[in-house]
Amino acid sequence: MADVLRAKNLTVSSAGGIAVLRDISFAVARGEIIGLVGESGAGKSMLGRVIAANLPGGFHVSEGSLDFGGADLTRITGEARRQLLGREIAFIPQEPLTSLNPVLTIGQQFSEHLARIGGLPRSAFREHIVQALADVRLRNPEDLLQRYPFQLSGGMCQRVLIAMAFAAKPALVIADEPTTALDVSTQATVVQIMRRLQREQGTAMVFITHDLRLAARVCNRIAVLYAGEVIEEGPAGEVLEAPRHPYTRVLKAANPVLSGPRHRLRTLPDQMPTVEAFARLPGCRFATRCPVADPACAAAIPTLREIAPAHFVRCSDACGERAAALVEAEPILVPPAADKGSEPVLVLEGLSKHYPGKADWLGRRKPGTDAVKNVGLTVQRGEFIGIVGESGSGKSTLARLIAGLETPTDGRILVAGEDVTRADSKARALRLETLQMVFQDPQSALNPRRSIDHIVTQAMEPTGASRAERLERARSLLAETKLSGELLERYPAQLSGGQKQRVNIARALCVTPHLLIADEIVSGLDVSVQAQILNLLLDLRAARDLSLVLISHDLAVVRYLCSRVVIMHHGVVVEEGEVDRVFGDPQHPYTRQLIAAVPPDDLDTPWPAPVAVEPDNAEGLERASI
Repeated sequence: MADVLRAKNLTVSSAGGIAVLRDISFAVARGEIIGLVGESGAGKSMLGRVIAANLPGGFHVSEGSLDFGGADLTRITGEARRQLLGREIAFIPQEPLTSLNPVLTIGQQFSEHLARIGGLPRSAFREHIVQALADVRLRNPEDLLQRYPFQLSGGMCQRVLIAMAFAAKPALVIADEPTTALDVSTQATVVQIMRRLQREQGTAMVFITHDLRLAARVCNRIAVLYAGEVIEEGPAGEVLEAPRHPYTRVLKAANPVLSGPRHRLRTLPDQMPTVEAFARLPGCRFATRCPVADPACAAAIPTLREIAPAHFVRCSDACGERAAALVEAEPILVPPAADKGSEPVLVLEGLSKHYPGKADWLGRRKPGTDAVKNVGLTVQRGEFIGIVGESGSGKSTLARLIAGLETPTDGRILVAGEDVTRADSKARALRLETLQMVFQDPQSALNPRRSIDHIVTQAMEPTGASRAERLERARSLLAETKLSGELLERYPAQLSGGQKQRVNIARALCVTPHLLIADEIVSGLDVSVQAQILNLLLDLRAARDLSLVLISHDLAVVRYLCSRVVIMHHGVVVEEGEVDRVFGDPQHPYTRQLIAAVPPDDLDTPWPAPVAVEPDNAEGLERASI
């Protein structure tokens, strides 16, 4: 079968001559999907930008070729490339809400797209758009034409973008992290729809993701990237089940699993090297972090060699052999039992939150929303509890109620045995002493104008502590969260995403709380950085007897950390119990739906698994194996 896209020895260099992408070779044939897997900085999205001729300023293709249909995309004119984009080559971006114009309706944006790619008279636009939206399983597609992006969910916006990408029946689709920002069941639906359209049209696809397990489910072949190089490429099942490069092995071992024995997640020291650091790495760019590094790797660039039919690895024989013992070396984790003999750190009794509807110009009030309905929960000292649900389930509202950022409509909140439901000064003081919240986005949660030592000791400001006392406390907090003291005088913009989240946690620990409320704190992080944060939380529980309420849509993360789980749907707790019992034998249909949407490690297991879907769930549509 002829290749639709073929990269051969492709190298992208900076103005200073540093190879940002180095010697990239891969091919994707008609009807085939290749997955580009790697963490932030690996070069996945840079490859997409090469295809679109959208490289950042100061970067250029210095070597190699990128062949599409007999034309080298690195050498064709801008006009010729523009004729290809949208018609022959389509893109599905990562952020659906920011990729759609907020001031244009879905119908207007889709019409603009059809006008640009051509091939249809305007009189046929409406019929074509309605059919395209129906093809991606959007209900009432004619009604959607008059709606704006902000009136749709993230999953619905992503399906609109998929419909636009496949509208011209392109030869190649580039899907850049198309499910990263979506809930697990919405992710399964979007992947299913995208895969079906790709099969029906015989489209070649480049699927960019950081999720190795998901890539193995979606793709025929996988290329794993690290620091601008392909370090392993092969059939998707082989790369997932029998990875050969040390980085691919660690990437797999850094992912928590939903079944089987628990192992402490494998982590890597430091972080992926920056472009500036590439100049100091003449050999293998993974050598400085490789747990089994061969000294020879640091001096010479390993070749991409074939170790099995169509399976290639950029690694020396010595490293590959020693990498086999990486996973087995990690100890098994057993969640400790909660201390039920002491005073619970948190008790919720019949907690509810109702948001009244807005009034129209005649004063008629629309029906309101019950974000949280009659929730009861007890958290013991040293207990980690997971709150699981999709967007709109009420889990984040529940976290805000516990933290005192919202006032409940009904029910009681007891912290260390004291009623703090009404936020008077005494209740606020007790909350500050007992519990702290760690927010989802460390970028927006940290003041960009303050240095790290000031941020992590912010809680000491009202006490009148001296500068020396705050510095000493800051050093202690950074050490406890596995951060170097060298970061004290830096600012958030100078830190990586994982470092920012650990600073976020260090700030919460400053007042020595008994309970942390963590709202989706690892959802935007790379796999290896996520593993560092999860292991840190386990270490803090052991050192401080800390309790945790973890808000998450990632069931595997909840199973790794927590001993109990609460499943929420439409503001109601639909199932609660020990993690292994709930995940191993779910009783509620919604819980079964969530579990069925998680890609299993066993590639022989159909995914998504067929389950009964509630009729009012707009995102959970037509499960089918892929």
